[in-house]
Amino acid sequence: MMQQRRLIRLRSVSLLRFIFVFALTTISLAALLSYHIFPAGKVPLLHVPLAKHEIAIERRIGELHWTTESSPPQLLKESSQKLDKVNGMTDLSKLWRRPSNRSFTQCVEPSESYEGPNGSEGYLLVHTNGGLNQMRAGISDMVAVARIINATLVIPELDKQSFWQDSSNFSDVFDEEHFVSSLISDVKIVKKLPKEMLAAPKILKHFRSWSGLEYYMYEISSLWKDYEVIQAAKSDSRLANNNLPSDVQKLRCRAFYEALRFSPRIEALGKLLVERMRSYGPYIALHLRYEKDMLAFSGCTYGLSSAEADELTTIRENTAHWKVKDIDPEEQRAKGYCPLTPKEVGIFLTSLGYLSNTPIYIASGEIYGGDSHMTDLRSHFPFLMSKEKLASPEELEPFKEHASQLAALDYIVSVESDVFVPSYSGNMARAVEGHRRFLGLVHLFDKVDRGLLKSPKKLSGLIIEMHKKRQGSPRKRKGPLRGTRGMERFRSEEVFYENPLPDCICRKGAYSTNSATTGYRAVAI
Repeated sequence: MMQQRRLIRLRSVSLLRFIFVFALTTISLAALLSYHIFPAGKVPLLHVPLAKHEIAIERRIGELHWTTESSPPQLLKESSQKLDKVNGMTDLSKLWRRPSNRSFTQCVEPSESYEGPNGSEGYLLVHTNGGLNQMRAGISDMVAVARIINATLVIPELDKQSFWQDSSNFSDVFDEEHFVSSLISDVKIVKKLPKEMLAAPKILKHFRSWSGLEYYMYEISSLWKDYEVIQAAKSDSRLANNNLPSDVQKLRCRAFYEALRFSPRIEALGKLLVERMRSYGPYIALHLRYEKDMLAFSGCTYGLSSAEADELTTIRENTAHWKVKDIDPEEQRAKGYCPLTPKEVGIFLTSLGYLSNTPIYIASGEIYGGDSHMTDLRSHFPFLMSKEKLASPEELEPFKEHASQLAALDYIVSVESDVFVPSYSGNMARAVEGHRRFLGLVHLFDKVDRGLLKSPKKLSGLIIEMHKKRQGSPRKRKGPLRGTRGMERFRSEEVFYENPLPDCICRKGAYSTNSATTGYRAVAI
């Protein structure tokens, strides 16, 4: 009897142990398979009183959700991946169909308590850095910083010392009058520093990267005690992506998507290029990041000859402001830090189902290696166009030798495209907000190169499955990666201008003063 009770007790313990292990396994799997990171409950808003001219603070403490897009209807049904029984081709209308906006719309208007600029503590000079879209983001951030520290913003100086050696001034790239007038209710802006301020006490300041409101309100604003002019040495990534007051985020959106309109002559030619592309029907804008500077900076040499790889290494070593010199190309590619090659882009688009006669606009600078590296892409899609092919030499003449102005033309054609496909998640891809995260594609392309994946149908199915929920639908901005700390934590966040939801995009009928929107346009791929 005693032995029987012991046996029952052992069986009960075993059963409980099994249930416990099963529960833990289920929870672990759910965590691994989930696309969301949830903060611990609802976090209260922190209200901090500011002076009358400053912005009322509504700061949410905590991380944003990791979220994914909803699969568009055309990819939810099994039949969407099947061939048309009549002509043996995919349904082309589904390839060009835009994803649902899910009732989201722009909402960039400031809150009721928002007031116009009142007086000024001094002047803020800004020296931007980087390419066109890096400068656009930096300028928009500095508009917000000027508001926070109650400064008069002097029209920013564009980067003239970067790799591109572009001599363009602000008014060459942007509509200066529109910039000043559209932000008149937000911040005071002057075109030049007044003569009487040239001899005023001035400080050159390197603003800390990804800084929050307190840094600018207290540390930077305290400089007004001793200085009348503050000069920002750099403009990129100087403002945090998250945990800023709603009105600050809205202002960034108004600056980026509305105030920074391109100059009239750029807008005119850009629209003309769009019209000429549209004459061929629906088109793809392909931001092909395969220029010499990008490959040299990133250390990506996959598919290049040894001579080409050596040339890129030399460029990187001789460019003083590029800090990282020793780069392992294979490690870069394995981690997803390299752009897709033109050949891989061709395979990718073909696998999605686009036909060989699809018009493709190449939005990029000069492709490294020229035609030698474009052969494979052209064999898949011979209808490759560019600004150089669409515009006459006379039309492009005013923009020659000005990388930022040429990039602006590409930006306009890309935003207006039916489908936007970047081969790399760089600043332009983020700005256009049509970038695809190609994470996971590298091993597929390696299998193709090694002959381990020969079936086009199987490759197509894998790629379509991977991109079901990467179609450009509205979703919340991604917060930092779990477990990251310090600067790496900020680097792991999704960039604000890459996805301004929920701050600058909200659901129709659900608008409140705690949310904001932008004028960015969602794209299909």
